Amino acid sequence: METIKLVIQIIIALGIFNVWLVRAGKATDWRGGTAKSLKEEFEAYGLPPWAMGTVGFLKVLFATLLLVGIWYAPVVRPAAIGMLVLMVGAISMHVKVGDPAKRSLPAFTMLVLSAIVAFA
Repeated sequence: METIKLVIQIIIALGIFNVWLVRAGKATDWRGGTAKSLKEEFEAYGLPPWAMGTVGFLKVLFATLLLVGIWYAPVVRPAAIGMLVLMVGAISMHVKVGDPAKRSLPAFTMLVLSAIVAFA
């Protein structure tokens, strides 16, 4: 099970880095509302401008800690729980703007993976 958890930690981290560091300004099928970028997505959710920076910082921090956790295990559980909480928030924002369930799939997948890492 430990090997599976390590693989999942890497998957979560790479997924978050992809969304927040590589594709932040690009359109995807998963963005909320009619947004074409992360900035537009947070605007579609009706969140204040500082929210994007805060959420982005926390997601990248938790993703980094999941990777650090490969060598220093005590940071894994808090990082996974933090990521899980942020994914609950992401799903609730998709619901708030009336997105089809499909758009919540990446956040739901990350939520499940984070739960496995945190509690398995």
